[in-house]
This record gives sequence, C-alpha cells and structure tokens, in this order.
Amino acid sequence: MNARTGSQLTALFACLALLVAGCAGATPGTPVPNGAEAAAYVSAKFSGTLDKLGDQLNGTDSKKSALDTFARFDTKKINSTVTAVQLGRPPARLSKNHSNLDSNEYLDSFHPANSPVEYMLLGPVYASLAPTHWVSMPYTAGDLNECFWAGSQDLCKMLGAVSDSVDQGHAKKATSKADGGLELTADVTLAAFLDNRVVVFPQSILDQISTEMKAQTLQARIVLDPAGKLTEIQLGGTIRGDGHEVELSEHYHLDGVPTENDLPKVPDPADVTVLPDSAAVSDFYARMGEIQGR
Repeated sequence: MNARTGSQLTALFACLALLVAGCAGATPGTPVPNGAEAAAYVSAKFSGTLDKLGDQLNGTDSKKSALDTFARFDTKKINSTVTAVQLGRPPARLSKNHSNLDSNEYLDSFHPANSPVEYMLLGPVYASLAPTHWVSMPYTAGDLNECFWAGSQDLCKMLGAVSDSVDQGHAKKATSKADGGLELTADVTLAAFLDNRVVVFPQSILDQISTEMKAQTLQARIVLDPAGKLTEIQLGGTIRGDGHEVELSEHYHLDGVPTENDLPKVPDPADVTVLPDSAAVSDFYARMGEIQGR
C-alpha cells in the first residue's frame, strides 16, 4: 500500500465516523437524514488527506477477523479464506490463508509480539520450499501500518477500491442500522478493483478483460458500529463482456474477541528453516510464485 492509499483510507475512516456521529435519532433501516448530501460529503472528503492514519489501521486494536475470497474468470477459480488474529500492544499477529478448493494448500504466518523474526507454516502443496514445516525470516514491518499485515492487506485493498470509485462519484447511500451503526453502499468499478489488486490475476487473464468490462461496476457494502468502527465489508458482483465472465466476491468481517488461545506456540527450532536475509527471502517467494502459477 502506498502513501496515497494510506491517506485515502484515513479519510475514509474519518468521514464514516462523522457520518455515524450525525445519525443519532435516525429511524433504523432508513436512509440517514440528507442521505444524498451525506454520500456527496463522503465523496468530497475522499479527495482530501489527513495527517495520520486512524486507529483502525495502526495496529493498536486486538481483533479476530475472517475474509472469504471467491474469484472466477470463465472456468478458472480462486476460493480461499483468511482468518486472522491481532492481540496485545505491541501486537502478536497470526494469519491463516487456506484454500477452499484444496485442503493441502495453506500458508500460516505468525509474528510473536516484539519478535525479530516471523514464521510461516507451509501446507503440503508448498512442502518442496523447505525441508521443515516452518520457515522463519527477518521481521521488517515494525514501522509499517496494519495494511502491510496479511490479515488486513485485502481489507485495505478493498477500501482503496471503494475510495477510488467514490472519488469518481460512485457513492450511493448511507443507511442507519437498528443498533445505531451505519451501512454505506457504493458502486466499485472493475478497474478500481483490479488497480488496487484486491485479487491478483495473472497477466494472461488481465489481457482478456476489455476496457468496457473494466467500466462495469461491482457492489460494495460497508458496515460500521455505533462508534464508527468498521465491522464488515462486502464487495462483489458479476461482470460480462467479449464472451467472458468475471465473478467476484470478497467478504471481510470481525469474528469475535481474540485470546492467547488463538495464537500458536513459537515453533521448535528443529522444525524451522531459517531464511537469514533478503536474498533468501526473495528466492523463497520466487519459488512459491512458481508453485502458485502452475
């Protein structure tokens, strides 16, 4: 995520919090008063920047989340679930990226709080990458915000796609919820979805997606609690053109309160292959990419 996207997402959280604050007294399930003006206000604010990232992106909140991803281009499919835990200050972080099409395809990333290294558990599909179940690598994200963590990357990419589309006037409405929270809906162009790499398609597929298809829109739904905290985002739809069909569905939501029991123990050193430097890490990910591209 670049600095531009960071400022966009900060603006997103700030503006949505302002909308929630302005919703007191609204009838649940109805558009908030002056809903069209509220959406226009959000659209305008998306083009601005703020001086710092909001608390929801700086890694201070303990949380559990789940992200379901389904992507289909004609007959080729991706179907996976990422479950994630962030606990404590400074946080320990765990993300489990598991395919729903092949139970042997998974990668679990674990960074114990304050550890100089992070660990990755390799599913059977990736067993050729190392002689042990785990690999370790230097932890280099200490000064980066939450959007660089695997458990939040796709969330931030989705919000970036919404941000880009709202900048283009695609905000639709804000609706109050029974609990005092807010639901915001927007149309998101396929171009924004692809540009923000919400799902990374190989170039062979991207070359078949026309400009006309990229102009079509997906539907986004963002849910906030009464305090303005993001609790859920859905983004998806079906795009058709030039004899092709793209079906996309992303669903992120909070999933309860994390505890220490949600985190694994630090793996036994005898079961860990050490990747000591950036060159070893780059080689590891290059070999992983070859497996994923097969």
